[in-house]
Amino acid sequence: MTDNIPLQPVRQKKRMDSRPRAGCGEWLRCCGGGEPRPRTVWLGHPEKRDQRYPRNVINNQKYNFFTFLPGVLFNQFKYFFNLYFLLLACSQFVPEMRLGALYTYWVPLGFVLAVTIIREAVEEIRCYMRDKEVNSQVYSRLTARGTVKVKSSSIQVGDLIIVEKNQRVPADMIFLRTSEKNGSCFLRTDQLDGETDWKLRLPVACTQRLPTAADLLQIRSYVYAEEPNIDIHNFVGTFTREDSDPPISESLSIENALWAGTVTASGTVVGVVLYTGRELRSVMNTSNPRSKIGLFDLEVNCLTKILFAALVVVALVMVALQHFAGRWYLQIIRFLLLFSNIIPISLRVNLDMGKIVYSWVIRRDSKIPGTVVRSSTIPEQLGRISYLLTDKTGTLTQNEMVFKRLHLGTVAYGLDSMDEVQSHIFSIYTQQPQDPPAQKGSAPTTKVRRTMSSRVHEAVKAIALCHNVTPVYESNGVTDQAEKQYEDSCRVYQASSPDEVALVQWTESVGLTLVGRDQSSMQLRTPGDQILNFTILQLFPFTYESKRMGIIVRDESTGEITFYMKGADVVMAGIVQYNDWLEEECGNMAREGLRVLVVAKKSLAEEQYQDFEARYVQAKLSVHDRSLKVATVIESLEMEMELLCLAVWMLTGDKLETATCTAKNAHLVTRNQDIHIFRLVTNRGEAHLELNAFRRKHDCALVISGDSLEVCLKYYEYEFMELACQCPAVVCCRCAPQKARIVRLLQERTGRLTCAVGDGGNDVSMIQESDCGVGVEGKEGKQASLAADFSITQFRHLGRLLMVHGRNSYKRSAALSQFVIHRSLCISAMQAVFSSVFYFASVPLYQGFLIIGYSTIYTMFPVFSLVLDKDVKSEVAMLYPELYKDLLKGRPLSYKTFLIWVLISIYQGSTIMYGALLLFESEFVHIVAISFTSLILTELLMVALTIQTWHWLMTVAELLSLACYVASLVFLHEFIDVYFIATLSFLWKVSVITLVSCLPLYVLKYLRRRFSPPSYSKLTS
Repeated sequence: MTDNIPLQPVRQKKRMDSRPRAGCGEWLRCCGGGEPRPRTVWLGHPEKRDQRYPRNVINNQKYNFFTFLPGVLFNQFKYFFNLYFLLLACSQFVPEMRLGALYTYWVPLGFVLAVTIIREAVEEIRCYMRDKEVNSQVYSRLTARGTVKVKSSSIQVGDLIIVEKNQRVPADMIFLRTSEKNGSCFLRTDQLDGETDWKLRLPVACTQRLPTAADLLQIRSYVYAEEPNIDIHNFVGTFTREDSDPPISESLSIENALWAGTVTASGTVVGVVLYTGRELRSVMNTSNPRSKIGLFDLEVNCLTKILFAALVVVALVMVALQHFAGRWYLQIIRFLLLFSNIIPISLRVNLDMGKIVYSWVIRRDSKIPGTVVRSSTIPEQLGRISYLLTDKTGTLTQNEMVFKRLHLGTVAYGLDSMDEVQSHIFSIYTQQPQDPPAQKGSAPTTKVRRTMSSRVHEAVKAIALCHNVTPVYESNGVTDQAEKQYEDSCRVYQASSPDEVALVQWTESVGLTLVGRDQSSMQLRTPGDQILNFTILQLFPFTYESKRMGIIVRDESTGEITFYMKGADVVMAGIVQYNDWLEEECGNMAREGLRVLVVAKKSLAEEQYQDFEARYVQAKLSVHDRSLKVATVIESLEMEMELLCLAVWMLTGDKLETATCTAKNAHLVTRNQDIHIFRLVTNRGEAHLELNAFRRKHDCALVISGDSLEVCLKYYEYEFMELACQCPAVVCCRCAPQKARIVRLLQERTGRLTCAVGDGGNDVSMIQESDCGVGVEGKEGKQASLAADFSITQFRHLGRLLMVHGRNSYKRSAALSQFVIHRSLCISAMQAVFSSVFYFASVPLYQGFLIIGYSTIYTMFPVFSLVLDKDVKSEVAMLYPELYKDLLKGRPLSYKTFLIWVLISIYQGSTIMYGALLLFESEFVHIVAISFTSLILTELLMVALTIQTWHWLMTVAELLSLACYVASLVFLHEFIDVYFIATLSFLWKVSVITLVSCLPLYVLKYLRRRFSPPSYSKLTS
């Protein structure tokens, strides 16, 4: 059960709370700890602390019991329009300003606030329950009195904590002991860094050698650790045992660290707690990216400001027409109150509820299963994306690695000739040492064949040894890394990268099988079932900076020490001995869209290795500049290595030629378009010449490397962005550090909306910087999808997310917002006509429940049902991308469409009011019943006019609203005479008024469809 409980700070990455969160330094100070600084932690003695440490409590709540209501209300009323409606409601307590019953102003405001408070309360309660569950988890603590149970929230720095298999690590710890026979354990880190592969962790050698875990309390030892920081991929510290002779010191790195939030996947581990609470790596990494406010919301805010200006103008005009008589300033306030409906208080609620519906529809779409909406505030953004930026390597190719070719320089083995590789390996291990001497004539042939076999064997052996893969044997749900039976059926490979597993699976397919591995040794099985034993002397893991990994092993049978290394061709070219084929062959294969891994080796003498080890250990014990010193020592070994082979993969990778292939295979470039490969530039002059050459090209896709891109952006940022924006497609390779910068430049230069798509941790900055971030749950893990606004399981789902859901969300919200504004302007126009007829008196036309019922039970359901409307079927929207392109101009919600709806509202409001005055002159006392009934019918007919594709819920909403109005007449005798409404004269006159207000609009809609149809109507006819 415990492995299903995520550490919430990391999961809450995209939280859009408006409360500023203190930086790590600030809140370490508020804990009493001052500036974060290095610490010395004594094993099992939390009382021996040299500074104060925070409690080990996880807290993701925005508010507490006392600050909840004030905090929510403050966050609501800090926005101008909410404050405006509050002041309006409060003004009704002043007798001179009162226009009607108090509830006509307080009920709508209360409803809006209640929806917000309930939503916040539900989120806070969920947060509290999750935090409580994590903080209440029980762990075992080693003490002098034995093992005691302790809650996660009671764990302190210096405690010795036992973590069982599949249990969450409760605090940042140093790994001291494990129950695993091979002296290591695996961690699941997907809740911390989003990566799905297990990580291998190693205990401190000195403590692992102790007979029992209880002996940890008998020794006098401490850990010196760096100050708390946010880097989850690195750690610098030392372990010292003082009571041994001489004192033992060991260097500590990320391999010895167990970060909070990770889950132990094998064995039981014991660790000493280093950091707690707010100093946890995971908590310090909880960042609040900029709160994304959709362009649509900004446009709606702009329209409401225009409406507010109109409200002020109308109030001033009304007072001016009274010649500013008497206490005119009070009259201005009364008119502001009277026409307050011009700004619809229900607009924000309707749009927010609409966003919830769009998010629900996206999640429920069976054609894009697994899609998650993590930011429900910006679904309309998906319908207006101008620039789509996607990670190339993993996102487009799914990181599905297939071993395609083994290249030895003079010969290459493809998929169809892997059996030859297998036969070479077989021949090496099945040759009898006492072969009879070959005949004279056949000697050269045998020698050549044997040389080729040995070359193939060396290459395959290097690939089989140079990795971080561990074989795990699973039987009846029990995992054992040290199984000696080596049964193929129950063996699975675990590694930090799917590439590594694919390599080992390939060597298994050609005859060399990895069957065992622990902290210090590795076992390979040959085709003849012989076990080859190797001692692991040193392991140099892959890093993004070095782009290579290495391992030093000793062959137990011969005693030979060999340094194997593999890495990217760009890095390895400077490490291997001079050869005339590496660069040429790498270029050839990149043009085919293949990725190349260069494998090399170097034999070491015993003295040479001992010298290296002494320098390496010394560098690792250094606390300052450790990584630099270690890299310098390793580089001293990386010289004149023997090039063994090239391991070739399918489409992916980072060379310019590979990027060109990606552009073609992904159909970013059409058949008749050219591709301009931007040559490598290193200075301003070269960049100037290359940009001029590119400027002469037209309708041409651009392929550029990260180094060239950096030079261009440094010297010619404006010119480069101008040219790039004119290209139909741009492909960048090796540009990870500049991804977020490119997004930012596009936003600044063009003012258009950007969407960033990625699947790895290196894409998070780009995703968070873009207007709309989409994460793909791929082989690289969940880090990108957790940080994104929308998460999809396959890249091809992006098309439907944008073309169907994005388009529908934007068009529906545009229609909904304009109709809510129309509904409010209509009743305001009627009030203006009514006041002008009665000598500009500030008397309300409708009072009490009528004004509340109008925007709620009488019209709310039909108007809100517009969120179900669609102009074309989803298949048509996917088939014709031109329909999406139309939205980029912002026509569904523009000043033009807004003005049209304002004119419609004024026409309909005036028609209803003047029609009521003309036709019912003799029954003027019934003006409220006449005009209000016509208004309700007009709104229902206008919804029907706006709808393009009827949904059964829309019909139900229309009929339900009409039924609610008719039924409520029984209770509205205070405002409406029921007997008068039942007369035939009333019915036909109201019908005429309603017809005059709606029929011209129906005619105009028909004529427009007939002579100037919108693009989508041509596809649906």
